[in-house]
Amino acid sequence: MNEFALIQKYFKKLTYNNSSALNLNDDVFFDKKNNVVVSTDSYVEGIHFPNFRNPDLVIKKIIRSSISDLYCKGVKPKFIFIGASGNNISFSKKNLDLIYKSLKQEQNKYKFKLSGGDTTKSNKTVFTITSLGYSKKIVQRNKCKNNDDIYVTGNLGDSYLGLLLLRKKLLLINNNQRKYFIQKYYKPDLPTKISSKLIKFANSSIDISDGLLSDLTKLINTSKLNFRIDLKKIPISPKLKIYLTRTKKKKINFISKGDDYQILFTSSKFNRRLIKSLFKQMNQKVTLIGNLTNEIKSNQIIYNKKVLKYRYNEGYSHNFS
Repeated sequence: MNEFALIQKYFKKLTYNNSSALNLNDDVFFDKKNNVVVSTDSYVEGIHFPNFRNPDLVIKKIIRSSISDLYCKGVKPKFIFIGASGNNISFSKKNLDLIYKSLKQEQNKYKFKLSGGDTTKSNKTVFTITSLGYSKKIVQRNKCKNNDDIYVTGNLGDSYLGLLLLRKKLLLINNNQRKYFIQKYYKPDLPTKISSKLIKFANSSIDISDGLLSDLTKLINTSKLNFRIDLKKIPISPKLKIYLTRTKKKKINFISKGDDYQILFTSSKFNRRLIKSLFKQMNQKVTLIGNLTNEIKSNQIIYNKKVLKYRYNEGYSHNFS
């Protein structure tokens, strides 16, 4: 049983049809009456980050990952709460100084306030972050419409290559390239500028945390639609393109592995001109990669006009069976 099946089977009924819980099928809790938006995420050493040898970078990663849940809904985070578990090694004076410095930098960058939390002793380093913001409206999952365009902000795949380097699954001789990809893993570029404009054109949205294909499936899972995306159009950075060309590795193996934290959204094709104009004003990269339709029986990835098999590359999921 994966995490989503577990939630639907055991916990959905405990919301007692509270509309603010959004059927436990979205990234956030949304109290429309009070304009409150809340998200909670947990991060476990060895699962969500390889180790805690660089606490300053790990903190930046988990903070950005957490507040990304609000930004992809069109909401600016105002407050965060941190639950932290660790031991005298993970929370040594040196590490605490680094954690403090990183938290302060992230607060100054994203303008939120640390407002509470909890600390406990544990052999494994674990963080739980709750993010809170205010908004009258949000862009939900599962509100896609037939013939919607599919867009993604920024570039995909850099973070996954950074993770492979950290896990020593591959080597890069060029230290500058190595540093670039590892930085993309620890410090994803959140598309914050366009977030507040999402409500103007997006029918549905999600941040890319578990992987493009996995998150796209979650985005549309109750909409009774299927996606058709063009592999060639999926945006990657010039550095990743050079790496793939040099090593002859396949693009599809890098663009849906997660930790990108870009915004994936759908919109009516009538909004194409508006989207192009707004993103240009914000100096934010956006790419139209495909569309949704009820005319096909299954999801499709197209490459050179041929349909590829993608089942082996669906992204990350927590499984409990």
